[in-house]
Amino acid sequence: QVQVVESGGGLVQAGGSLRLSCAASGSIFSIGTVAWYRQAPGKQRELVAGVTTGGRTNYADSVKGRFTISRDNAKNTVSLEMNSLKPEDTAVYYCKAFVRRTWTTVGSDLWGPGTQVTVSS
Repeated sequence: QVQVVESGGGLVQAGGSLRLSCAASGSIFSIGTVAWYRQAPGKQRELVAGVTTGGRTNYADSVKGRFTISRDNAKNTVSLEMNSLKPEDTAVYYCKAFVRRTWTTVGSDLWGPGTQVTVSS
């Protein structure tokens, strides 16, 4: 069974840093674009950052210059380095990965269960 799991969340003071990791495991043929989303209480889930297989990245305007997304294709992992954190970054952070299980199957998006990030003022 293929699954995606996030780790690295926690409580940090404003101005601090956290590094989130997203790991895919199981029988995987390939992983395409991977993205981080977040959802704060009472708000819609929003895109934070994404990275393609080739390493092209995109970021939400609210995190540009503070967050960095990167991937290790050999390890099937994607990281999100978060610096200069603000209280408004508080949310549950989710990883979404486009996964193909075999070379004959069409890929699909898999979501992780999420990891809580809390930034105190």
